[in-house]
Amino acid sequence: MAGHSKWANIKHRKAAQDKKRGRNFAKLIRAIESSAREAGSSDPSGSPSLALAVQKARDADVPKDNIERACRRGAGEDDGGARYEAATYEGYAPGGVAVLVEVLTDNRNRAASDVRSLFTRAGGSLAEPGSVSFLFGRRGQVLLDGALDEEVVLAAGIEAGLEDLESSEDGTVAWCTPSAVPALRAAFEAQGLPVSGAGSTMVANVTVRIDDAVEAGRVLRLLDALEDNDDVQEVHANLDVDESILDQVEL
Repeated sequence: MAGHSKWANIKHRKAAQDKKRGRNFAKLIRAIESSAREAGSSDPSGSPSLALAVQKARDADVPKDNIERACRRGAGEDDGGARYEAATYEGYAPGGVAVLVEVLTDNRNRAASDVRSLFTRAGGSLAEPGSVSFLFGRRGQVLLDGALDEEVVLAAGIEAGLEDLESSEDGTVAWCTPSAVPALRAAFEAQGLPVSGAGSTMVANVTVRIDDAVEAGRVLRLLDALEDNDDVQEVHANLDVDESILDQVEL
């Protein structure tokens, strides 16, 4: 796949830009509150999901005080915490690209209406539950900054569950099972490798290649619009686009 960029690599590039802009602070805080409420505690050490939400916020440089307050609000120790509901919407972007949208919302009707409207305006459409999700499977990933020596990364991670690598000039995605993420991240950090994030994501079993810059732009603008929605936590797509085409599209 040299010269190509699947959605996981595009997301890595976008994540680096989003981090610089502080774009996702509110979403990360919402995820912490929701996980703390589910755990019934503000202590991340007692809940893997809360620990992951807190680590993602730290990776994005969310201030420590904000993280701690979100933990307490979610656990009911401080006032102001909201009750959020998780939902997943499935649809198709222009070009037949399959899209999964994970939301965390305090108003499911609003979230559904917003997501449907964004698909429609972009020339896409929502799909029936189950019609898209079967195209994806959940995998763990650890993100590394920069173009790294793959042999060094392999040596550091192979005993900690590393399964595969995808490298580009924007960084390296190290793949593993979701349960192996903490151990793989720790192994990389122990070797001084530049970890920029870690977690799990939905990965497409089959990708849709877009060879036209105009159509690629339409798809990416829809995915961006979905990610900009306050209720949307994660967007997954089975998009694959040539790097030369991607360079013509503003991310």
